[in-house]
Amino acid sequence: MVFSTRFSRRTLLKASAATAVLGGLSAPHVARAQSAEFTYKYANNLPDTHPLNVRAKEMAAAIKSETNGKFDLQIFPNNQLGSDTDMLSQIRSGGVEFFTLSGLILSTLVPAASINGIGFAFPDYDTVWKAMDGDLGAHVRGEIKKAGLEVMDKIWDNGFRQTTSSTKPITGPDDLKGFKIRVPVSPLWTSMFKAFDAAPASINFSEVYSALQTKIVEGQENPLAIISTAKLYEVQKYCSLTNHMWDGFWFLANRRAWEKLPQDVRTIVAKNINAAAVKEREDTAKLNANLQQELATKGLTFNQPAVAPFRDKLRTAGFYAEWKGKYGDQAWDLLEKAVGKLS
Repeated sequence: MVFSTRFSRRTLLKASAATAVLGGLSAPHVARAQSAEFTYKYANNLPDTHPLNVRAKEMAAAIKSETNGKFDLQIFPNNQLGSDTDMLSQIRSGGVEFFTLSGLILSTLVPAASINGIGFAFPDYDTVWKAMDGDLGAHVRGEIKKAGLEVMDKIWDNGFRQTTSSTKPITGPDDLKGFKIRVPVSPLWTSMFKAFDAAPASINFSEVYSALQTKIVEGQENPLAIISTAKLYEVQKYCSLTNHMWDGFWFLANRRAWEKLPQDVRTIVAKNINAAAVKEREDTAKLNANLQQELATKGLTFNQPAVAPFRDKLRTAGFYAEWKGKYGDQAWDLLEKAVGKLS
């Protein structure tokens, strides 16, 4: 027993000494982790390889550095914390502190947020940024704040949306008649595709691949960057470059969490988020420019239909008049100031 006790004590002392040495070696890491006064979660629905997440990682590192470790932004990509509708609920309750969400889905809470997605409104990126960095974007941000959320100044790019199908190319509005297409959970999308006499089905993005694979729907619509990073080309055959909507992500913050930050930290966080948004816009535009050729090698067949017949169909179906009524004259006038007459 005496030997056993001595052995145990000696073993314990050695173990303690080793722990102390190892602890000393790792102490700086522990100290850095403990020095973060604010650890906030940022959730999004995009794959880790998407430009948004690449720039978000750089942004998080810059914020940590500039705040001397006081602010640690943890990124949860690819719907890790739930679907878009789940995360919208979490950003409102404070379950997550930051979340990027398409204005078209945010419109379930803030109706004006979907106005950038009006069908066939924006002809090009120059027109998009003139509107969204200008009066139209300012109007939407004001409406988001009225709904109890904070929002950064710069909207992130999701790109112009294209239509894919497993059954046929979309060459004009007539090809959409009866077409079973997945749309995000947003009234604007459903309304637009119903105006084309399609059969839209509202499905969260996390379930899109399986819905296409099991033929619950024939097609879907998304920017090329998402078609690529989510590997939708594996379950689709045709891609029609319809450019029917421009879509972007508003960088949202829980108001209580945002107001808890000291002003100097807030300034650093907002500055880096907005700077990253501008870089991500450039990345996404470049990525989309190169992706058509890459996706063609992976089996997608491309075509580019004329825009005018689609716009004419929406006009005669009363789509523009209906949404002008929903958004109100002020928002609609700001849109038409940027893109020209629609209704």
